[in-house]
Amino acid sequence: MFEVLTGTGLAASAGLNAYIPLLILGLLGRYTDLIDLPSGWTWLGNGWVIAIMALLLAVEMVADKVPVVDHINDVVQTVVRPTAGGLAFGAGSSSETVTVSDPGSFFSSHQWVPVVTGVLLALGVHLLKSAARPVINATTAGFGAPVASTAEDATSVVVSLVAIILPVLVLVVLVGLAFFTFWFFRRRSERRREREAARAAGFRV
Repeated sequence: MFEVLTGTGLAASAGLNAYIPLLILGLLGRYTDLIDLPSGWTWLGNGWVIAIMALLLAVEMVADKVPVVDHINDVVQTVVRPTAGGLAFGAGSSSETVTVSDPGSFFSSHQWVPVVTGVLLALGVHLLKSAARPVINATTAGFGAPVASTAEDATSVVVSLVAIILPVLVLVVLVGLAFFTFWFFRRRSERRREREAARAAGFRV
């Protein structure tokens, strides 16, 4: 069960930033005993792969903090983040960690399930992030973009580490994500009704 939470946390992190969970998996697998990547995923710990992901992460972190550019980046990342989520879930859920000693038993008969699950989880988080960012930019005249992006990056790092070291806390993250999703779409609906009411009253909004 813990391997599912590990994969879930890593996939959700990829929905915020595609490269952070993969880079953390590679670094921890290469330099620590916190995670033991299985044979099919050891390439994540390759030095060249780590260097390339670090470079892509740097580009992503800069692009995501610039208004307008962040929107273009989100469009491009609609493919990248779910793909990374599938890889992260697949690698994380099949690895031995400090809390998982027999990761192969859960998905042994359906190897494609973790990858597809990771893709869907990351896509869901990505779509929520992409929907929230224009609202943040519009209400803060663009000044909120770097703040929101930094918060997302930090969250991705923390959730990735928690997923590997203490996966039970991923449940808390999922509850928080569910509450945020509910609040965001409820608030968005309220703002739409307010604009429609203002137009009906003869005001320009």
